[in-house]
Amino acid sequence: MTYRPVGVQERTRPGPNDPRSVPGVAEQTAPPESTGAPGAISAGPPGPAAETRPDKPDAAVVRDALGVGIAVGLSGFAFGVTSAGSGLSLLQTCVLSLLVFTGASQFALVGALAAGGNPYTAAAGAFFLGVRNAFYGLRLSQLLALPRAVRPFAAHWVIDETTAVTLPQPTRRAARIGFTVTGLTLYVLWNLTTLVGALGAEALGDTDAWGLDAASPAVFLALLAPMLKSTTERVTAGLAVLLALTLLPVLPAGVPVLLSAFAAPIVLFLMGRTKRGADTKDDAAAQRKKGERHS
Repeated sequence: MTYRPVGVQERTRPGPNDPRSVPGVAEQTAPPESTGAPGAISAGPPGPAAETRPDKPDAAVVRDALGVGIAVGLSGFAFGVTSAGSGLSLLQTCVLSLLVFTGASQFALVGALAAGGNPYTAAAGAFFLGVRNAFYGLRLSQLLALPRAVRPFAAHWVIDETTAVTLPQPTRRAARIGFTVTGLTLYVLWNLTTLVGALGAEALGDTDAWGLDAASPAVFLALLAPMLKSTTERVTAGLAVLLALTLLPVLPAGVPVLLSAFAAPIVLFLMGRTKRGADTKDDAAAQRKKGERHS
């Protein structure tokens, strides 16, 4: 009778038919262990650091946000002048900027009033233009994850510019900084320049000659362009612009902007059909090769 110490595993020499006796197979049969060292193989999922982009310095986020807030905030001057020229009082003009705070809707409203349009029609056009901010809010609420007590106040700052600054940020901290700095800077400057523009409307004369209303779209396009990295994104953006420009003369203000969102499902549908067609051709070619091989 042979005595074997308890807890000691018996080691046997692999036989000739054992796969471990073949060079290179023994290493493949044993699963690699994660050591935590650089280059070590791990069976677990990658950690958060492997899935996130490199952090962006807070100073860089603040600099970008201030640039957007200042550039677009100054265009509130043009709105103040335009609003005063359309017949709105100083109080009405300032209240619009304080409570509405979305340039496209504000310009649409006072533009329709200046052209002699019905106030209800002008308000409807401004409303349709503002609906897009609700879609921005759906994405930003997940990205920012703000406390419930802050969300009603933050919702007032959900506009084109704050969304464009927030979305590209690599971390939640950077996104919150970008959103807050852009929103605060833009809100303060927009309302101050609205007041100045409304007070100095008579001294300026024709505001169209100043071209201040082009500042906001120009800044937004400058923010959007670097985000269009793939061909699909560029095609979608181009189709959206084409839809908006085509529908603009025949539909009320604001509706073409909403309908241009259909560019995304249209492009996805066409790309899906193209991909399915290519897959079908590849499958047919593979079947032909397989048949030729068997024959």
